Amino acid sequence: MGDTENTSGPDNTDDMFRALLEGAIAPRPSDPPDCPFCDLRQDRCPTLYAGHWILLEPRVLVPAHTVPPRRRWIITGDGAAMNLWDAEPLPGTRCRIAHHTVCPRLRPEDPWPWATALRQENDRRTRRLFDLPDDRGFLDGWDLPETG
Repeated sequence: MGDTENTSGPDNTDDMFRALLEGAIAPRPSDPPDCPFCDLRQDRCPTLYAGHWILLEPRVLVPAHTVPPRRRWIITGDGAAMNLWDAEPLPGTRCRIAHHTVCPRLRPEDPWPWATALRQENDRRTRRLFDLPDDRGFLDGWDLPETG
């Protein structure tokens, strides 16, 4: 009597709430690791919350002391992503950035200049990938030789 059992898993509401709070809303591994808002391909990592994944910016690994608290994600020895929250990182620690922090299609959470710059770069990337120039009318006015 009085004992409570803490079960961890995708059905645990405490885990689900924490995962949502930290932005661990990535599509499951059967789906491609694309952001559901901007469609950019990301790195998908499992979190310490069973059944929840997070999208991390690809090829972005920065000194953890340069990233504000609650934005620092480290990869544990077993490959899971863990948010350091307010813990002070050890000297030399490098961390990853969650994509939802710098997604060009989401409202910025804070005015962190580094995130603003990365969000702007992601916006340029989405335009290059998805807003291709319209080539209709490109040849209008050109005198092309007739074939045939």
